[in-house]
Amino acid sequence: MSTDALRDYEMMIIFTPVLAEDDYKTAQKKYADYITEKGGKIVHQNAWGLRSLSYPIEKKTTGLYWVVEYQATPEMNGDMETQMNRDEAIMRHMITKLDKYAVEYNAKRRNKTATVEETATA
Repeated sequence: MSTDALRDYEMMIIFTPVLAEDDYKTAQKKYADYITEKGGKIVHQNAWGLRSLSYPIEKKTTGLYWVVEYQATPEMNGDMETQMNRDEAIMRHMITKLDKYAVEYNAKRRNKTATVEETATA
């Protein structure tokens, strides 16, 4: 598979808040591994942790958020959506195709955050 076929995506998953910390990390690893095993590349991932929901989902008012930016083929996303729909630990998920401006914005935001964190620890 050529890298030209890879497109940029961002995926947000809201896991059920009843997951233990280890289960939350295992679930993240499961989907990160799925992306890489299918020929995709992880650009950045960020576990937001427990956050309040805007509205109750399945009678829950909080969820464990995870955001991952990656490169993959469009076909892989369809297969992964099927996996996520079957996963009982996932309450909601959304995959967004990123244009070149969104990719640039995310990279700048990450670099700015990294610079701020480095300055704070120095």
